[in-house]
Amino acid sequence: MARVIIVAPVRRLIFSLSSQLLSFHVVRREVLNLPAGWEGRLWQHRPHGGGVAVHRHAELEVNLTLAGRATYLVDEQRYDLAPGTMIWLHPQQAHVLVHESADHAMWIGVFRPRLLHRVCTTPATRELRRARPTGVFCKQLGREAGGRLHALFADVAACEADMARYNAGLPFALLSAWALHVDADELSAGVDVHPAVERAARLLRDIAEPMSVEHLALEAGLSPSRLSRLFKQQTGVSLTHYRQRQQLQRYFELYGSGQRRTCMQAALEAGFGSYPQFHRVFKSHLGYGPAEHRQRLRRGGPSRGRGGY
Repeated sequence: MARVIIVAPVRRLIFSLSSQLLSFHVVRREVLNLPAGWEGRLWQHRPHGGGVAVHRHAELEVNLTLAGRATYLVDEQRYDLAPGTMIWLHPQQAHVLVHESADHAMWIGVFRPRLLHRVCTTPATRELRRARPTGVFCKQLGREAGGRLHALFADVAACEADMARYNAGLPFALLSAWALHVDADELSAGVDVHPAVERAARLLRDIAEPMSVEHLALEAGLSPSRLSRLFKQQTGVSLTHYRQRQQLQRYFELYGSGQRRTCMQAALEAGFGSYPQFHRVFKSHLGYGPAEHRQRLRRGGPSRGRGGY
């Protein structure tokens, strides 16, 4: 079953006063379209056009990196993920996956609040029921522990077609992952990022309309040169690369299989100013052009390029 994300019509207005300009933007709250009877879900993620980097949702989320590298912004901290890194993402934590290598792979587990309230009843596990707890929620598992958790997640995920077994396995997977987190000694501490960097990342993620570096810097409260320099230093990718990545992910979401929109329509809605610009960015990130992408879709083959989309 494919994972479906519904963007719910929930809005939070954020007002900022910059040079006497009062503005706002919409922060998306995404709803995971889990079947009604499921208590959560476990699946493996690899980079692709649809993008799975989620801002915020009601379910507790855990990620276990299997291969490659990735970088999260969680509120105002940066977390660098490597094989064996396990990170917990709570409902009130806005999180954005700002970069992932082409070979990045990780388990994603999400668990409904009702499951947490039913099984997280001990002092050691009640932290998982909180919307924004304090403490360290990113640790590096040893090879043996990471391998055991990987195998457990795979066993539970294999039962997806059997709801009773799946729902029985999800609580065990959740509590086992938390026990390994508690026992792990090696911390993967987050690195504080400048609030302007975190805000710029959210703006680029959430707003489809083209936004110049100057406008972005005005909203973030820094000069264009300082914002560009800080963003590169603290996330590992340039503002331009990150903006192009978000536009391409938005294009893939809009275009889908090509049944709803033309390539040009999806490109313009995704924030590209013209088809030549879209074509140039597409080819530079994926290694081939939009026409070949359409051919791959028609053949039913893999559509990912060197950029991992």
